[in-house]
Amino acid sequence: MQTRSPFFDDLSRLMTSAAGVAQGARTEAETAFRGFIERWMAENNFVTREEFEAVREMAVKAREENETLKARLDALEARSAAE
Repeated sequence: MQTRSPFFDDLSRLMTSAAGVAQGARTEAETAFRGFIERWMAENNFVTREEFEAVREMAVKAREENETLKARLDALEARSAAE
């Protein structure tokens, strides 16, 4: 017949608590590191992915508008040269 040892029960509870504390410390360290990186990037004028994508979309739209306007200008110049 096996009996449970209070020593092993206490050790088990201690290990479970230690694992919880370690997980909490890991989460806190990740949050602190993420905050540090975000502050460092802001101080060094880095942009976020969202900002980059927004400016990229604006550039693509401007390029398309420029191509449309160039085609219209070429057509007007051709018509003016033909007259």
